[in-house]
Amino acid sequence: MADESKVYMERTPHVDDEVVLGTWITGGVVISTESFRRLTSLTGWMPVGDLAEIVRAAGFSVPADAGLLAKRKPASQAKNDAKAAIAKEAVVEPDQPQMPEEPAEAKVFKLPGRPQLEEFFNEHVIDIIFNAEKYQALGIDFPSAIVLHGPPGCGKTFAVERLVEFIDWPSYSIDSNSVGSPYIHETSKKISEVFDKAIDGAPSVVVIDEMESFLSDRRSSSSTGLHHVEEVAEFLRRIPEAIKNNVLIIAMTNLIEMIDPAILRRGRFDHIIEVGMPSREEVASLVDSLLSKLPKADDLNVDKLLDALTGKALSDSAFVIREAARLAAKAGKTELDQTSIEAALNSLPKDQEKKNRRIGFVWDDK
Repeated sequence: MADESKVYMERTPHVDDEVVLGTWITGGVVISTESFRRLTSLTGWMPVGDLAEIVRAAGFSVPADAGLLAKRKPASQAKNDAKAAIAKEAVVEPDQPQMPEEPAEAKVFKLPGRPQLEEFFNEHVIDIIFNAEKYQALGIDFPSAIVLHGPPGCGKTFAVERLVEFIDWPSYSIDSNSVGSPYIHETSKKISEVFDKAIDGAPSVVVIDEMESFLSDRRSSSSTGLHHVEEVAEFLRRIPEAIKNNVLIIAMTNLIEMIDPAILRRGRFDHIIEVGMPSREEVASLVDSLLSKLPKADDLNVDKLLDALTGKALSDSAFVIREAARLAAKAGKTELDQTSIEAALNSLPKDQEKKNRRIGFVWDDK
């Protein structure tokens, strides 16, 4: 293998050190240690912990969530390992001072406009993911599944998209467009395929949008049919399996009261979080965050902007700022001004009276 590495180095003299190490570890596959997830799949014979130790010893970084790529230990074994590690650290050789380890930089997820949801995600998702070892030592292997529910436009999708982007794991979607089918058994088959892909790519994220389309109460008159029972049963079976295999599951619905109670029990979705329409203060928090990154003209009236955006979805706030910036740039301006903001606000669809969504036939006696 040394001769092969020498030949490789002669052919590629300007290769990065990370690639040299990755190629050496895999025995010839050209790969950088920065692609740690792929590196673990190419070195199945080596425990992930040992691989991470080699990479760190060479002076290179390892992802903070590398521990989740390893095969998880039972809680009892994890506790024993933690006790053994503590006992080992307590034994210090004489005349050999114990050097404190530098604390790892904490990962903090930011969700401007949603401070309570931001706090929840940091505590129940981010901290568990990026500090996996300390949680696994106490039997917490992985974040529990989450349901976000609230009216349309409250910001559920916006929050989930930001979280998935921050975690930077492979993401898989389940919605009526991706898995819906008019054929019996086909929908449940597609649902199963999505879970299979997510488990194979773990750690990963599965986002279930409009979950009432698949997981409405089997006892309701609108949910009759063996195919619907089959779809709910498929979710009941796959959700716990996915969580055990390091798949983060986040579901969203506008109609929480329609969801089958069996789905919402502890062990499947432990966290049921209501997301209301944003308050003026929450809109202001998001707008301030977005505007802080842009040059602003003196005539920009933030209070007037907040008046126009209060009561609308947070995604509308983000759209208005982005659209105003586009219009300003198109006009040759170097700052975001009031004219551009008002033009962007005018491009939003006008509020219309909300109508009940009806599916099927509506009988009119008149």
